[in-house]
Amino acid sequence: MTEVKLHGFWYSAFTLRVTWTLNLKGVLYKNIEEDRFNKSPQLLQYNPVYKRTPVLVHDGKPICESMIIVEYIDEMWPHNPLLPSDPFERAIARFWVRYADDMTSLNGPLFISTNDEEREKAIEKIWEHLRVVEDQGLGDQKNFFGGDTINIVDIAFGSICKFLLDMEIMLGVKILEAEKFPQLHSWFDNFKHVQVIAENLPNHEKTAVFIKSLREKIMGSNS
Repeated sequence: MTEVKLHGFWYSAFTLRVTWTLNLKGVLYKNIEEDRFNKSPQLLQYNPVYKRTPVLVHDGKPICESMIIVEYIDEMWPHNPLLPSDPFERAIARFWVRYADDMTSLNGPLFISTNDEEREKAIEKIWEHLRVVEDQGLGDQKNFFGGDTINIVDIAFGSICKFLLDMEIMLGVKILEAEKFPQLHSWFDNFKHVQVIAENLPNHEKTAVFIKSLREKIMGSNS
């Protein structure tokens, strides 16, 4: 029997991508909770380049970076496929995954914002990208990016929206507004109610409280 281990942070949107994928595939794994400020020697050994989570270790072999890990899992355990079989559709899916990853750089300014002006500017930038997804990424007939079933794009954007909702609670702002983004709002509602996702979706309030303390610690160490 193969051994699968996941090094990550329970509150991390990137770790969550891998957690969702492993559970959607029904893969048994050992979860190893890392400390952001005191990472294990194993993690540093497995990811000496970036020294960050998540890292999947499969039979002693480490794989790094969340969406690379998701694709690896999809290839190793091909049931319930997350990538389309058609080459064109697969390329389109990878395009939107890349777009989701590009959005992660926009979350940093919101996370470290210290006043209303900074937050408004950060949210405006995020809204610009969400508008593209709303208008171009989702069709009226789709429950998910993959149609009737979850695919790799849902995993990528699901983690982004989870983080944004945590930010809403932590900062007392509105980002993923139903009025502004009705299709995205409806899609995420469908996504979070899929049983496997719901069972592995950290509570927003709990996460918001934790990342608020994490934010204060990070900003305190940078001052």
